[in-house]
Amino acid sequence: MVEAAARVEPRRRYGLVHGELGPDHVLVGAGGEPVLIDVEGTMFFDVEWEHVFVRLRFGDLYRSLEVPGLDGARLGLYAWAQRLSLVAGPLRLLEGGFADRRVLEGIVEAQMGWIGAHV
Repeated sequence: MVEAAARVEPRRRYGLVHGELGPDHVLVGAGGEPVLIDVEGTMFFDVEWEHVFVRLRFGDLYRSLEVPGLDGARLGLYAWAQRLSLVAGPLRLLEGGFADRRVLEGIVEAQMGWIGAHV
């Protein structure tokens, strides 16, 4: 993780980032225009953060949303950070005696497997 962070160069320009963009956060207006909803996490930040999240949400379908020129070092660091974040919730629930432990353990194992392969 430290090496991944060290590869990220300083930046002076940022983009508007929704924070958790997905199909459930976009409605279609009366004129057919897209309307963003659930925008409490919106911020000016590195657009790579949003692209990592969208790639996680859409998997192989992300290819149609991909844009050229994204910073590979930022994509790598943010992918690592977001996958690690996905483990935090299930681990807290496991500590509290969640009824279906296998589901949560599967989430943790899948994300930790990805993280381990990309360290």
